Amino acid sequence: MKTSAAQTAIFGPYSLDLRSGELRKLGTKVKMGEQSFRILCLLLDAKGEMVTREELRTKLWAKDTFVDFDHGLNSAVQRLRDSLSDSADNPRWIETVPRRGYRFVGQVEWQEGNGASSAPAHETEPSPTLEASAAAPQPAPRTRHTWALAVAILILVVAGLAIAYRAWKESAKRQAARMIRSLAVLPLENLSGDPTQDYFADGMTDELITVLAKNGSLRVVSRTSVMQYKGVHRPLRDIASELGVDGILEGSVARSAGRIHLNVQLIYAPTDTHVWAESYDRDSSQAYLLPEQLSQTVAREVRTATSPAPPQRYINPEAHDAYLRGRYLWFNHDHRSSREYFEKAIQIQPDYAAAWSGLADSYAICGVWGDCTASQVSSKGESAARKAVELDASLPEAHNSLAGWYLFYAWDLPRAEIESKRSLELNPNFAEGHHMLSFIFAATNRLDESLSEQKRSTELDPYSRNSALGFAYLQQRKFEAAINDLRLRARVVPSDFLINEGLFQAYWLTGKWKEAEQEYEKELEIVGWPEGAQSLRHAFEVGGAKAIARFRLDDVAYRARKGYVPPMDFASGYACLGDKDKTMRYLEESFRVRTPWLIMVESEPMFDFVHSESRYQALIKKMGLPIH
Repeated sequence: MKTSAAQTAIFGPYSLDLRSGELRKLGTKVKMGEQSFRILCLLLDAKGEMVTREELRTKLWAKDTFVDFDHGLNSAVQRLRDSLSDSADNPRWIETVPRRGYRFVGQVEWQEGNGASSAPAHETEPSPTLEASAAAPQPAPRTRHTWALAVAILILVVAGLAIAYRAWKESAKRQAARMIRSLAVLPLENLSGDPTQDYFADGMTDELITVLAKNGSLRVVSRTSVMQYKGVHRPLRDIASELGVDGILEGSVARSAGRIHLNVQLIYAPTDTHVWAESYDRDSSQAYLLPEQLSQTVAREVRTATSPAPPQRYINPEAHDAYLRGRYLWFNHDHRSSREYFEKAIQIQPDYAAAWSGLADSYAICGVWGDCTASQVSSKGESAARKAVELDASLPEAHNSLAGWYLFYAWDLPRAEIESKRSLELNPNFAEGHHMLSFIFAATNRLDESLSEQKRSTELDPYSRNSALGFAYLQQRKFEAAINDLRLRARVVPSDFLINEGLFQAYWLTGKWKEAEQEYEKELEIVGWPEGAQSLRHAFEVGGAKAIARFRLDDVAYRARKGYVPPMDFASGYACLGDKDKTMRYLEESFRVRTPWLIMVESEPMFDFVHSESRYQALIKKMGLPIH
């Protein structure tokens, strides 16, 4: 190679030793195969010029070697990019010249064996000045010794500066690490070459976030908020600013032939300082151990307190895979399909606590959202939640599942609060735990505490439940605050119909009929009923606010003819009409069939107009709720 005089190439956080073939990132060795090493050497040797695919073929494979060259080269370059945490779509080091070849696009500093830096070696013509000096009389020995001494001093100075620079860089990295007090784990990139493996990359991201969030001295942004950056290549400083964090953990994962390769790096975003990087190669049966190992390492790097790693419970690889698929579907709101995979995970490994918790959640949401009756899922949800706690009392999600059952199905608020607070003791950064506790406080008429918990949940996970904070303001009857928050959310997430529902209620309760009608229209369009939106507009133009209320009630009746609708939906419809008798009739029916959401009736401002009714007060007394 032309660069053989300089034995180490340094680019970004990487250094490549040409003698040993070792690639290091911030001093940590990165695994790299022989073909990847040879490709990198050839690209570095070209000094930014393109190296053709044919040149790479000639250098990498002998003429008598029979391989699928295109596939082999593509795979080798991808493995190299994997080692360098690089991307073909947004290259930092290796750029693809379509159908022709590749070039190295990073800035490279070459270093001699003695540690002195130099420009990349290149061939030059003999210097006429040097030729002339060769024919001149030789200097006296004293002069030669003086020059030799000067060169030696210069080498020592350069070496000293290089050492000082490296020490300064290490000090800067340590200082940056100590400044990380909040962290976002960006979605791990799926480098398996198979889009169907996305669930695995997303699942590993979720588990890593969950484990890191247990560190009480490190604020970790929840999964839903970071998932909006999946596949997005933007400056990390911008992403960190949007999420309100100072640290970013990013990386990639590839799974093939029973092996898992994981690359991660920790970055202090304000200065784009690479604090730490590591690669992990594991057998698939050990995949469940990686999140805990990474969590401990990150805690050490950022110098935050961390509890000792809990004893690792064995998890069957097939059960773990089924669980990751279930959570992937759960987060994509396909709750029925997620239940199938949670059940599969349990069939494979009956003592898998996280799978039991997931199963409990899939049952609970069915009744809370009104997709089925409470009697169809209550006992199943309870059994699954209790089983999860029994199997692993240290699992925050298990206690949160049980808290949800106590709240919505047992209507046992004291026990719901105990379980909810236990989940937050185990994981103070558990956004869903704070969200659950907010519901419990609202049901018990502790509205200030409810709002505080929802603010904490939203701070931890700004994009998970976009309408939750707005509804918390509605529960406090702070309608203008609700409108301000929900309008802001609508601009950021225009496709969440619950935001429009919240705005409809806030405008309706403040007598702003036109604004209420417009938000209801948007809600109908988002859920896929544009004809209904047009009918609503026409009805409002003809009949005003009364027509809106009648339309909502007709909508409930239409849905009831097609499937199950909880009686509380009818109660809400008659509340819009101001019909006290029928509103109470359906609230009492909701009590009879134990509609889960009835537990929140005191916090629902739509029903304020019946609070003085004796029938309402009797209902609240039977439920054991405090009266406003």
